[in-house]
Amino acid sequence: MRLNEWEKRGASLLARGIVSSGPVRKVFLKKFESWLYDSIINGNSFQRPRKVQEDKFHLLRALLYSAERNIERGYFSKTVARRIIDNLVKGAFMHSGKDIEEKFKEKYGYGPPSFLVISPTKACNLHCIGCYAASGKAFKEKLPFDVVDRIVREVKELWGGRFIVISGGEPLIYEDSGKNILDLFEIHNDMFFLMYTNGTLIDREVAGRMAELGNITPAISVEGYEEETDARRGRGVYRKVMEAIENLKENGVPFGLSITATRQNAHLLSSDEFYDFYFDRVGATHMWIFQYMPIGRGFTLELMPTPEQRLEMYWEWRKVVIEKKYFVADFWNSGVVSDGCIAYGRPGGYLYIDWNGNVMPCVFIPYYVDNILEIYSRGGNLTDAIMSDFFKRGREWQFRYAYLKKGEEMGNLLMPCSIRDNHVDFMRIVEKVQVKPEDENAEEALKDSEYHRGLIMYDERLRELTEPIWEEMFLQKVPSSR
Repeated sequence: MRLNEWEKRGASLLARGIVSSGPVRKVFLKKFESWLYDSIINGNSFQRPRKVQEDKFHLLRALLYSAERNIERGYFSKTVARRIIDNLVKGAFMHSGKDIEEKFKEKYGYGPPSFLVISPTKACNLHCIGCYAASGKAFKEKLPFDVVDRIVREVKELWGGRFIVISGGEPLIYEDSGKNILDLFEIHNDMFFLMYTNGTLIDREVAGRMAELGNITPAISVEGYEEETDARRGRGVYRKVMEAIENLKENGVPFGLSITATRQNAHLLSSDEFYDFYFDRVGATHMWIFQYMPIGRGFTLELMPTPEQRLEMYWEWRKVVIEKKYFVADFWNSGVVSDGCIAYGRPGGYLYIDWNGNVMPCVFIPYYVDNILEIYSRGGNLTDAIMSDFFKRGREWQFRYAYLKKGEEMGNLLMPCSIRDNHVDFMRIVEKVQVKPEDENAEEALKDSEYHRGLIMYDERLRELTEPIWEEMFLQKVPSSR
């Protein structure tokens, strides 16, 4: 069976599983699970360590089961199911984007990014402690709608992508030229969008329109339960979030949750009860954990989960993904499944464009060289945005560290992050490139020697804890006498 026929078989099994009902759906999804295992574990063309491939399979299987549970509950409308098939399933396996990807690879020697994150506005109706974007009501910065529209279109036309992430600020506040973020989703009905939102603006009308569009899944921010969420985001926010979730469920819009893991709530993220509550009782389909990065408003190393807490969260993450089949992606504990850092416009990875048009390697790397508005004004396109020396050096580091390595040559994927887990290497890149800080917070961090010293000490301790796990569990090395 040729590769394209093999891929089509997987797409067919998944599509039929999504649209079938009851026992029939379970049969097709079980067959797709077998196909997935064979594709990832046995079709290991990059010769990754087997345990690395197994973790990839477990996470994708968890997504499959998390979705199936909520299809059974009626939390996926027929429109959403159809969009998932047309935009993601067929898009991933069958669409003409495969040809676009191959042409890109022939020209540049490696594949294009799979997606990007856009923050079209810095404005937000909340004022959260430690916000990475330092957003708030007073900020007016935003991208013109025609620029956001062009960026999304070029992801399709230049890279063959079908997936976009929207962040902020609060995306549901965004408006320009009489159009809002939902209008963008309607225009690009052949794309699928993941939108990070505080959830407070998702009333019945908004949820209803999301259901009609069918190509959007929101990830709503919480910090734990009511006490933790209101402490960071404001009194009464958690209640509004729960109301938003009910509106989404009633309209059949699958949703997820976004959690910032800090030293203060890490204990919650190391317990089964937390995940059981949100997946089984609340009805989430996906969950994204962003371990606090010391950037943005009031940045401090003291909010970062300790290396010891991070390791506790890692073991819990593996447990809920493998045993409970909950789809949870933990940045940065899930680095194994992504073959390391996905920033810098890496093949299969992404980049970030903020409300000013600044092009950054990652949402959590607040430094840039190029601006998409300037690139467009001089006749360039989105691909030019990933060809700066900053991005190229970042990809070279990724390729050396893990992405293009095989087996035992791979670097420790339990420490995947460029700026946080490998801070010495990141600063070497920055020292060779004239980067610009996104804001005054980023500028302050860049000049703070204590800040850099603290991150380096963090990395050293994390390496002590994780290197034995990486070598013994993933590389299957015999433990030394240490």
